[in-house]
Amino acid sequence: MKEFAYKLVKGIDRKDIPRDKRDIINDLIALGIVTSGKIIQLKSKYRIGKVDVTKKGFGFLIPIGVKEKDYLIEAHHLNGASKGDLVVAERLFNKKGRPKAKVVYILEKAFAYTVAYLTYEFKNGKKQPVLKNIKTDMPIFVSEKKKTLKKLPDGAVFKVNNYTAKIEEVLGVLQDPWVDEKISLALYNKKEEFSKKAIKEARAYGDYVDKSMYPDRVDLTDLPFCTIDPPTAKDHDDAIYFDKEKNELYVAIADVSEYVYLNGNIDREAKERGFSIYFPHKAIPMLPRELSENICSLKEHEDRLAFVFKITLNEKNEVVKEELFEAIINSHRKYSYDRVDEFLDGKFENIDDIDKEILEWLMPLWDRVKNIRAQRLKTGLEFESDEIKMTLDENGMIKDVTLEKETPSHKLIEDCMLLANKAAAKMIDFGIFRVHDKPSQTSLDELYSELGALGIDVDVDEKDFTKVVEGIQSQAKEMGIKKFVDKLIIRSQQQARYDATNTGHFALGFERYTHFTSPIRRYSDLTLHRILKATIKGEKKILDYILRNVEALVVKLSELEREAMKVEWDFYDRKYARYADLHIGDVYKGIIEDTEIPPIAKILEDKLLGARVFLKDKQKFNLFEKVDIEIVKANIATAKIKGKVKKEESESIIESGGE
Repeated sequence: MKEFAYKLVKGIDRKDIPRDKRDIINDLIALGIVTSGKIIQLKSKYRIGKVDVTKKGFGFLIPIGVKEKDYLIEAHHLNGASKGDLVVAERLFNKKGRPKAKVVYILEKAFAYTVAYLTYEFKNGKKQPVLKNIKTDMPIFVSEKKKTLKKLPDGAVFKVNNYTAKIEEVLGVLQDPWVDEKISLALYNKKEEFSKKAIKEARAYGDYVDKSMYPDRVDLTDLPFCTIDPPTAKDHDDAIYFDKEKNELYVAIADVSEYVYLNGNIDREAKERGFSIYFPHKAIPMLPRELSENICSLKEHEDRLAFVFKITLNEKNEVVKEELFEAIINSHRKYSYDRVDEFLDGKFENIDDIDKEILEWLMPLWDRVKNIRAQRLKTGLEFESDEIKMTLDENGMIKDVTLEKETPSHKLIEDCMLLANKAAAKMIDFGIFRVHDKPSQTSLDELYSELGALGIDVDVDEKDFTKVVEGIQSQAKEMGIKKFVDKLIIRSQQQARYDATNTGHFALGFERYTHFTSPIRRYSDLTLHRILKATIKGEKKILDYILRNVEALVVKLSELEREAMKVEWDFYDRKYARYADLHIGDVYKGIIEDTEIPPIAKILEDKLLGARVFLKDKQKFNLFEKVDIEIVKANIATAKIKGKVKKEESESIIESGGE
């Protein structure tokens, strides 16, 4: 809906209005809110935006599609709108004071669904069923009769339609750990299953590629490409090959656009998902598995369609030529990151002839990539990034939690993909860019204040922020807190997003950047492939259609990306809460991550490694102070853990020299 709303602000051709939005358009025309000609556009006296409601009852309209300050909405002008709702508001013109508006039409509720669970409470001596919001633990109203609810078990989990107040789906019971994924998905209205039409469309492509059907594609099947991914990966987006004689790097990307047609059944669902979602035990793919894990995936020893960048380097490892073309490749080997790390570390045990053939080019490529990376980091930022890797047992409970560090193999693939993404960005002036703005001065001031409290000196007179960060990181490393300080610096940055126009990528230090290399799991990349193909082939009508709608699409994708991340975080929190509930009274080592009252700590060990704990302590702690945390309570419904600090054992992480 936000994508459609953005189009309304800019103006949308009547023929481009989706069928499911025609009733809304008819309402808006009848109310005189939009124009009624060939181009449907919001009239100047109205604004579309999201509503933010304060505790005092009044709200603010955060407009979209225009660069303006928020509008004040008095309580009596909310007209039923709630926090986060997407609305049309009429501007109220007044000579003095803050600009005001009143809600005249609700386009979409913030949350179409609420996830709730059933519990029983005694009222007036009688056991009564109560349905509670799973995020807030507060009772909610549903239209179902109490007799119906009484037939259901304690802990039953529901998906409730916020428009009708009716229970639409029973997800399971709270006592079952496998219900967690259903809860996390439902909270953000995500789903795992695809429609029958999309599945049928995906299956129609079969599971193999017949080269003879693609005579116009460049045949690269004889080249020893390889994929490098996590060991459990099934959706292989990218493969690489390096011709060491010609200094040509081939970055082959799954040619998803050959199978997913614009506005087809698969495409419509992929666009609503935007991104694949990754849980520890499974992926919720953006595309049906028949594509993402089969015909689109660059599987070992299988011919596959690919969109390929051939990037030529000179002896100084500078890019001198970039060519993009459609091809057919055959990945000769599927490697895990761990296996490639062994090679890069000089360990070549148990290799066969295929390994030897690949190593002939992989090792020289690594030497070049190290140089390319070093040059890149002279203008870009680099942070330590330990990712939490959780594994589950057969009962859906935490089996193990470890830190997955960035290794040489990760760096090898990352910089090869960066080269391809940069090359793609050069080919468009308007379309879909990955942008990252400079941090605001306010954010920097707050960061420098926090660093000062830690005893880190910041050279505020240095104009080059990259050098400022290098100085901060150097001091933090000596103090043993670099990875914690890196998180502070990242937190001060603005969030990267998608945009139709290029504004550069501040953190990477790139003037132009986009996402080209993951069309199986990111709709942004699939869209870019379509733009590039239409450009190369001179398909002006298709290109015009995509670009006419791309400004609204990038807004939608930026939001969907954040939602996908929230789903993953929520799932991890649920698993942590279940484990903590079985370990009430146990004590774990942790650090203070947020010093506000109540403070928040992060656990640094065992199966709660990475878990957030909301502390009951009301006193002030130092940032990154080491503490011993006793688990006091864990709420499986809200996925929150509460704890208290064993005060006599707490110490400063700085004084102790870090971990």
